[in-house]
Amino acid sequence: MRRFGKIAAVALVGALALTGCGSGSGSVDSDSKAAADICKSAEGDGPKVGVAYDVGGRGDQSFNDSAYRGLTKAVDELSAACIEAKATPDDNDTTRAERLRTLAEGGYNPVIAVGYLYSPAAAKVAAEMPDTNFAVIDGYSTTLTKSPLKNLNDLVFAANEGSYLVGVAAALKTQAKHVGFVGGVPGNVIGPFEAGFRAGVASIDPAIKVDVQYLTQDQTDSDTAFENPAGGKAAATPMYEGGADIVFQVAGKSGLGVFQAATTAGDGKWAIGVDSDQYLTAPKEQKAHILTSALKRIDTAVFDEVKSFKDGALKPGFVNYDLKTDGVGYTKSGGFVDDVADKIDAAAEQIKSGEVKVPTDPKQVK
Repeated sequence: MRRFGKIAAVALVGALALTGCGSGSGSVDSDSKAAADICKSAEGDGPKVGVAYDVGGRGDQSFNDSAYRGLTKAVDELSAACIEAKATPDDNDTTRAERLRTLAEGGYNPVIAVGYLYSPAAAKVAAEMPDTNFAVIDGYSTTLTKSPLKNLNDLVFAANEGSYLVGVAAALKTQAKHVGFVGGVPGNVIGPFEAGFRAGVASIDPAIKVDVQYLTQDQTDSDTAFENPAGGKAAATPMYEGGADIVFQVAGKSGLGVFQAATTAGDGKWAIGVDSDQYLTAPKEQKAHILTSALKRIDTAVFDEVKSFKDGALKPGFVNYDLKTDGVGYTKSGGFVDDVADKIDAAAEQIKSGEVKVPTDPKQVK
């Protein structure tokens, strides 16, 4: 009976999310059988974790997939049980709040929201439900409450630092002295990636040209920004045709279109991935064009959040993941940056020591 009750509870939460958040916005994610099975088969006696994904969901080979890896590790190593909820491009603060509330009402604790768009919803629901712990990846939820909440924290990353390192890599590897950056939408989350990348390029050679293109200027248009591979390809193609030989993409699932553009552009054209080691998940024909990736260890943050909850050691407020804590970095898969890795690593040490201060605002980069 106890086993049946656990399975029934999972099914109930999935059903409530489906009907309560509108148009499937909170349904259990089923982008792949393996993805759906991890929570269906997770019947451990550890924390019951609810994860609400950002637009694009699992399968983006980037932001959400990294969160899923952290959840999988929590299931494997902490005996966690879990449920996953999807977002849709039609979401607003009300539907996001309903999704988080439904997870909490289903007995899931902690509830982890993936993406800064959840910040207002998390602040609201955490105040209503003080017995459930909420966390927001890339969030600013703790700045929205009248007083600090003991059950709310934001997991943030020094994305500018990891981006600086891939900027150094791009500057050392470009033959054209011309690179590019494709972002989803400008602002406090994507802006530090641009700032770090451009600063890293300039640290090697200020004369290198850096093209910058965002897929939308509308902060509310997450569909165009982060779930639009065709738009990513359309933004990167003119950069390659205009002479750029390396383009760094920070656009969620839209960034997959940049990989397509680099592959189409042919030999000598590279793309740089983000969040995850995207070389590992790219189709075979694209691997030869993925120079490196700027890591943002969302998987680490998710796992740490669950472990801290289990250990009774959660801390409210901001938890920052940077180079010193191995929260950001760069990848060497494919071996394409092995010849310059010593210089990239030296740049990382300069950041860790404080010798180099990496800007977070593109306006700070000359």
